Amino acid sequence: MNRKWNSGEGLTAVAVLMCCVAFGQHDPNVAQDFMRKEGNMNVLFIIADDLRTSLGCYGDPIVKSPNIDQLASKSVVFKNAFAQQALCGPSRTSFLTSRRPDTTRLYDHNSYWRVHAGNYTTLPQYLKMHNYLTLSVGKVFHPGIVSNHTDDYPYSWSVPPFHPSTQKYKNAKVCKGPDGKKHANLVCPVDVEEMPEHTLPDIQSTEEAIWLLKSMKSMKSPFFLAVGYHKPHIPLKYPKEFLKLYPREKIHLAPDPKIPPKLPPVAYNPWTDLRIRDDVRALNISFPYGSIPDDFQVLIRQSYFAAVSYMDTQVGRLLNALDEQDLANNTIVVFTSDHGWSLGEHGEWAKYSNFDVATRVPLMFYVPGMTADFPPRGQRMFPFINPFTNKVGNLPAGLMSDTNVELVDLFPTLCQLLGLPHPLRCPASSFHVELCTEGKSVACYLNFNAMNWNSELFAYSQYPRPADKPQLNSDLPLLKDIRIMGYSIRSDDYRYTQWVSYNASTFSANLSDIHAGELYLHKTDPGEDNNLYNNTEFAGVMQKLSALLKT
Repeated sequence: MNRKWNSGEGLTAVAVLMCCVAFGQHDPNVAQDFMRKEGNMNVLFIIADDLRTSLGCYGDPIVKSPNIDQLASKSVVFKNAFAQQALCGPSRTSFLTSRRPDTTRLYDHNSYWRVHAGNYTTLPQYLKMHNYLTLSVGKVFHPGIVSNHTDDYPYSWSVPPFHPSTQKYKNAKVCKGPDGKKHANLVCPVDVEEMPEHTLPDIQSTEEAIWLLKSMKSMKSPFFLAVGYHKPHIPLKYPKEFLKLYPREKIHLAPDPKIPPKLPPVAYNPWTDLRIRDDVRALNISFPYGSIPDDFQVLIRQSYFAAVSYMDTQVGRLLNALDEQDLANNTIVVFTSDHGWSLGEHGEWAKYSNFDVATRVPLMFYVPGMTADFPPRGQRMFPFINPFTNKVGNLPAGLMSDTNVELVDLFPTLCQLLGLPHPLRCPASSFHVELCTEGKSVACYLNFNAMNWNSELFAYSQYPRPADKPQLNSDLPLLKDIRIMGYSIRSDDYRYTQWVSYNASTFSANLSDIHAGELYLHKTDPGEDNNLYNNTEFAGVMQKLSALLKT
């Protein structure tokens, strides 16, 4: 814990009841009835794309993210939240259904879970069933066959989802190169007025979401508005003025830019989607272990941070509109990302791994009257903060929790906060169970009194590979090509990963056929660079964690 609340500071009877419910000391209906008496809360669910914990509120000394930091200052912030797979489609399908990738049977971007695995109920679908108006803006579900080319409409949404028209230019040649020509580059600061339609996707999504908030101000039924931003996903296309926030001379390489000597080849992510970009291709980097030149590494990191600040500005505009429409006092705000992103750590780029840097995500809950007191009359909850003109960086810290949580926990947590019937825990085999959860409610941890309780929680992630050594399709293997699955468990002290044989035709892993293993001790090796898998001193630890993976 980073700070303590005084009794009564943003703490209501609701939080106490939530704590009791989570540990089985109260009838869940008590908390649900209390919430109903208080009135139905709205939900604003904000999802970033490929955002690691490079935010000021997570202690990053470089990144300027004043608007997300302001949200964090009124929220409970989970320092150790993890995605179930470091790939957009599988991760989003997982947390929106509260099922793990082995249950959705989605490890790539080529199937729809309702047809491929089971007719699972989604979070927005469940809220829609309970009379919520459910709305989707931007990238919420992964587009394409993963969500039936409809973003799972009409099951999940009350009206067809909104997609920004300019997203179709995602990989267009709009990036000016040194030769004066336009390219499809990885690094792509742009003049917005020169872009197709004179705008960018995240700007369009913010405008649509603000319009929806204005439209819903006078509605009596509660709403669930999901807003998915496309940044900082590559290509790193953003308004060029955000580069001013990050002078090149202040940007450094990752602290561990070399491939660790004991890293199993199967664990390595060869970042093939970066290699196809015009500016990276021109570097003629050997596959799979060639490194990006230091000066270009700095350029990528600079542009990633600029893209984060650009996205933060859009979040600020959205929260400001929520405040202006007098909705901040009756709307729960959740902010998260689908997974992280490597910026040169372990000699890797992009996602596609089980490392903390790829699976760890920002996660925060703002619950009016619970995580923050209501502001005095005339004061704003979320005034927009301009990173170019306002003093940035002196916001109070939010309530930080060290508890290990997972994105599959989102669905049951929101149900508990909203006073809705809690989805039952999934049975061992749940392929034909439409509504259940493979996560757990973490609503209890929004109460400070519960945060120091001694209960170690574990987070699970996984990633598929086509072979023991890096291939051109190692990052994005199709289901039919998967031969190995890396199952990873994160405890308070360790990350343990087993790479085992996988049969894609039967969707089964042979946990006894171990191809490689990893063990990292976080107390002395937070960057996960020293693999202790073959160290006999930790045989007992590995035996315990291996048993947890099997169960």
